Amino acid sequence: MEIVLYIHILSATAWVGGSLLLFALGIFLRDKEAQKNVYKHLGPLYGYFESFWLITLWITGFILYEHHGFSGVFKYAYDSQLSQTMMQKVYLVMFLTFVTIIHLIIAIKTHQKDRSKFLTVISRGSSLLIFLLNFVVLWFAISVRSQL
Repeated sequence: MEIVLYIHILSATAWVGGSLLLFALGIFLRDKEAQKNVYKHLGPLYGYFESFWLITLWITGFILYEHHGFSGVFKYAYDSQLSQTMMQKVYLVMFLTFVTIIHLIIAIKTHQKDRSKFLTVISRGSSLLIFLLNFVVLWFAISVRSQL
């Protein structure tokens, strides 16, 4: 089971690290044309990269969930701190996945095309939300792990 935890942590590192890279590019690349050019080439690769790691996180997370008997914890100790922390983490991961899917749909449909103001706001807003949610989910993951 240690290998599954290792892959889960590696996946989380790749997922969060990728969002840090794109966030940094968005801040430090002041030249809009250079920024557009970088995202044009990096965007599709990043989308596949991040999708792979998100799916891997879901699979390994489910395996760890089953291994640690969380269904029993939810059934018999729903009011426990561990159960509540894990439920919050699961809900956040579901919300993060939903926001990521919205972001990916917009990115795929508008790649190398002009976006409307509305789609630009949704895309950038979802990107920022994904970035911030990563750290909240990470905090809950650390909290769950410390309670095991």
